Amino acid sequence: MNILPNILFAILLFLGIGYFARNVKKLIRNIKLGQDVNRKDNASERWKNMAMIALGQSKMVKRPISGVLHIIVYVGFIIINIEVLEIIIDGLTGTHRVFSFLGGLYDVLIGSFEILAFLVLVAVIVFWIRRNVIKIKRFWKPEMEGFAKNDANYILYFEVVLMSLFLFMNAADYHLQNLPEVFGHYHQAGSFPISQFIAPIFDGMDSSIVFMIERITWWLHITGILIFLNYLYFSKHLHILLAFPNTYFADLNAKGKIDNLESVTNEVKMMMDPSADPFAAPANPDAVPAKFGASDVQDLNWVQLLNAYTCTECGRCTSSCPANLTGKKLSPRKIMMDTRDRLEEVGKNIDLNKGVFVEDGKSLLNDFITPEELWACTSCNACVEECPVNISPLSIIMDMRRYLVMEQSAAPMELNNMMTNIENNGAPWQYNQMDRLNWKNED
Repeated sequence: MNILPNILFAILLFLGIGYFARNVKKLIRNIKLGQDVNRKDNASERWKNMAMIALGQSKMVKRPISGVLHIIVYVGFIIINIEVLEIIIDGLTGTHRVFSFLGGLYDVLIGSFEILAFLVLVAVIVFWIRRNVIKIKRFWKPEMEGFAKNDANYILYFEVVLMSLFLFMNAADYHLQNLPEVFGHYHQAGSFPISQFIAPIFDGMDSSIVFMIERITWWLHITGILIFLNYLYFSKHLHILLAFPNTYFADLNAKGKIDNLESVTNEVKMMMDPSADPFAAPANPDAVPAKFGASDVQDLNWVQLLNAYTCTECGRCTSSCPANLTGKKLSPRKIMMDTRDRLEEVGKNIDLNKGVFVEDGKSLLNDFITPEELWACTSCNACVEECPVNISPLSIIMDMRRYLVMEQSAAPMELNNMMTNIENNGAPWQYNQMDRLNWKNED
């Protein structure tokens, strides 16, 4: 028995999974750079959210065409990859179609995989046409340049290649199954409703060549899957994995509810406490004073950083943003993309400096996201409502606004005037409190 192919397969599997695990470790570290926030409450509601939104794709179908096509690709990706388990066992042990002992159930499984693979090919072609021929507007916004634009096409090409390899592998296998006198270990196993129509191209071909084609497509298929797995970390398609924790840890509060800064709340409570001594020394004099709002990714909480990695860059948020629709610079999708880009930059800084972040003179605010973008937001929550995986660009916008107002006093003049009036007059208008009822004397 020649065990060299099994050894080579084990090495390939080890390298592929090892590199993926290394990147997952880096991903978790980067997310943990964020501030702590408690998202352990109401576990039953969180599990329901994850089941309905991440697994059930309930928000995707609000736009039926892309929603249904996405479900096909999603289901195909999940179910067809059950077949990967068989490939791994066959590759490590030298067996062939190890699950064929399931008999009729195995025929149903392989037949279902093939039908799904064909449907995935159709869906991917439609996606490519929508993106590159019809050129749907949300895919061609200014932030979708360079890698951001090409990434989606790379994934579509990946899917076409992987599904085609799967079907050609099965077609060659089906042909060899009909040659028991030559390839006895290719025993009758599986149902091939799609690849049986590909198999005739092998008629009249030397059986050894067909065998070589089957082996090459088998190796390319599993190698392609491992390459795709490791490409995820660098791609917007990381949402395939992160959509589940992201929907679980999403904010369960009503969308109009904005959280208060704990540091500000404590200050207000102290001001209202008659027994508090405002001149008392702090309990921990060495503690770094709390920062109001966020100017860089380390100031955001870890759920917001998880949001950034989960963003699918689908553009549903931007296409529904009233500020963007009226020509403002704000794009909620860009907010998430910029946050991820800065987080990756910080992560690389830590890698280069042996686990320690060295100040690089840059920040998320100004270097990636401008105040103009932040102040264009109407806080309407349309982006949050539209996101198919419960991402909240608004929470990042609000935290960065807080920094501009409370740390830099850099609010727009209109807001500064309003806040000054509230402080001095108890109302947004520039009238003395004694004159606020003068309107009742008017005719």
